[in-house]
Amino acid sequence: MKSIFLDCNDQLAPVWARVIRPDDPKIDVNMTPFEREELPLVLAGYDIAIDDHSYMPTELVARCKQLKHIVFLGTGPASYMNVGELNDRGVKVHIIKGYGDTAVAEHAIALMVACARNIARMDREVRSGTWTPHEGVQLLGKTLGVIGLGGIGAEVARIGKGMGMNVIAWNRTRRPGVPLVDIDALLAKSDVVSMNLTLGDETRGFLSAERIAHMKPGVIFINTARGALVDEAALLAALKSGAIRHAGLDVFHAEPLKADHPLTAMQNVTLTAHAAFRTLEASMTLLRRAIDIVKTIS
Repeated sequence: MKSIFLDCNDQLAPVWARVIRPDDPKIDVNMTPFEREELPLVLAGYDIAIDDHSYMPTELVARCKQLKHIVFLGTGPASYMNVGELNDRGVKVHIIKGYGDTAVAEHAIALMVACARNIARMDREVRSGTWTPHEGVQLLGKTLGVIGLGGIGAEVARIGKGMGMNVIAWNRTRRPGVPLVDIDALLAKSDVVSMNLTLGDETRGFLSAERIAHMKPGVIFINTARGALVDEAALLAALKSGAIRHAGLDVFHAEPLKADHPLTAMQNVTLTAHAAFRTLEASMTLLRRAIDIVKTIS
């Protein structure tokens, strides 16, 4: 089977070079950026595609006649492709779990602290010549509500408890270690809410306008999971009104986030470029596991 890493970049290329082994199957590496409509050209003749975070619409994948496997570098392919439709067309989507739970959790905590202390805003202001010490929020003793207690959510909870926060959680199934409450109680009680669900048909739009309205006034909201888990219009409205004090966002409905998106003009939003999982340690684990999947299915 012919394989390609279809969207390698300058950041991942040196990591790829570190983890590839002489006895691995041949995997071509494409580092040339391409328009979405060019996907069939890039994948022509390939049976297996490793996909970092390129969009793979069903109608374009349908034109990739030889393609049988997509190895998605992460756990949330639903933001970039319709997994069910691809499976129906005979294209199996493979995901990679657990490679960066600590990396993503640490990024969520970093966003939480940055939001609580207005770090990004003061950095922008100091650089522009404005000296305004903004009052922040002390996190010790505050309630951290974790939505989703998978590997990442459990790590967020662990670190939050270590910081002296009162941690509660909502999860679809019972998990030990953290007090579980219903979602309305979590939203009403939490000073900080961390979104850590996997995106799927049952979780898309999970944080609806109605649920956002139930959040504790002045809450800090962190999302390192997927943008589509949240009603974006309701989030924007809550940020404008101050009902949400500050949001730390690493993920968005459409990526990359456009420069003229309303979020980019808000002072009470801290933005990062879907980078929560981007550590050398996590990237090495991720790419090595991707190669091993290709090895198994080749």
